[in-house]
Amino acid sequence: MTKAEIQQVKQRFGIIGNTEALGRAIDIAIQVAPTDLSVLITGESGVGKESFPQIIHQYSRRKHGKYIAVNCGAIPEGTIDSELFGHEKGAFTGAISERKGYFGEADGGTIFLDEVGELPTPTQARLLRVLESGEFIKVGSSKVEKTDVRIVAATNVNLTQAIAEGRFREDLYYRLNTVPIQVPPLRERGDDVLLLFRKFASDFAEKYRMPGIALTDDAKKVLLAYPWPGNVRQLKNITEQISIIETNREISADILHAYLPGRDQPTLPALVGGGGQKGFESEREILYTVLFDMRREVSELKTMVHGLMAERDKANARYTPISAPSPISPSMPAVVHPAPQQGAPKEETDDDIQDTEEYVEETLSLDEVEKDIIHKALDKNHGKRKDAARDLNISERTLYRKIKVYGLD
Repeated sequence: MTKAEIQQVKQRFGIIGNTEALGRAIDIAIQVAPTDLSVLITGESGVGKESFPQIIHQYSRRKHGKYIAVNCGAIPEGTIDSELFGHEKGAFTGAISERKGYFGEADGGTIFLDEVGELPTPTQARLLRVLESGEFIKVGSSKVEKTDVRIVAATNVNLTQAIAEGRFREDLYYRLNTVPIQVPPLRERGDDVLLLFRKFASDFAEKYRMPGIALTDDAKKVLLAYPWPGNVRQLKNITEQISIIETNREISADILHAYLPGRDQPTLPALVGGGGQKGFESEREILYTVLFDMRREVSELKTMVHGLMAERDKANARYTPISAPSPISPSMPAVVHPAPQQGAPKEETDDDIQDTEEYVEETLSLDEVEKDIIHKALDKNHGKRKDAARDLNISERTLYRKIKVYGLD
């Protein structure tokens, strides 16, 4: 497409920016629109991925059909199959009537699956069948339904990594990724940051009926140098804050700095991959991670306790009596004397009583051993829980919980 044609598309769909990567993404969307190929749009959170499925739909033969956008990450796992594929009456508790589902409603049109990386594995299998044959089955039904729908998906998750971790089906990835479109992050779009700021400032001035804000030259340099982890969404939010709060309509670098989170401070909740750190793309993944951490800590504590008990058993084994003692109460000590020697009586010396030891049978439970270990760790570290937790190789949270359980406050 020519630059003039791409500019027309930008104006129609409210896309601001002149960077080459953005123009390339729009060009691919226009070229693939007349086909029925599946498209996967990738990019960081807040870059504006939602505009491209609309471009594809409006420039396709399906433009007179329905366009349905679905945020897969916002639908609970237990109801997502019903939302996408529908259900029969009485299929589950609360299913008081039949539901058609998004794939049934979008028949002949386009369905946009935003955050497709959040789909549960069983739902991924159902989606794969729709992509391969256009068939699906409602929840609670045995009848195969047919649908003619164009699927456009988007994600800010690294699907290649998700496949390696077993969270996303490889065959589904290749089906969705027939035509990939990469939307560039704001930090790679150069002067587009200034264009977007002016556009947002103008929109908010009109919305709130106040004079528009403008940046000084120093503020423009700050705006261009900032990494924008939240991308266009973050820029829009900050522009709105400044427009409402600041009485001075000329925004200097110092004023702008007050609204920009520092590099070493928490930023907006944008999930940006990189740096070798794992991001959490859903509340479910955060919960699983916490549970796995707790399980690991409990396992480590059990291993430590079993090791100490094994050492105690080895120490007790050294005092095993030579002859079996007479039956005694478990709570009373058993005193074992050496077996009498045959033959002439022999004068007793210190060497003769070296094997005579007092053996006390203990009845220690796992909880008692654990309680004793925690108590000793606290005493060693003068009651400092953080240091005690480090010695025990468990988290301070787990130690605090154990202290409460055993009443060691």
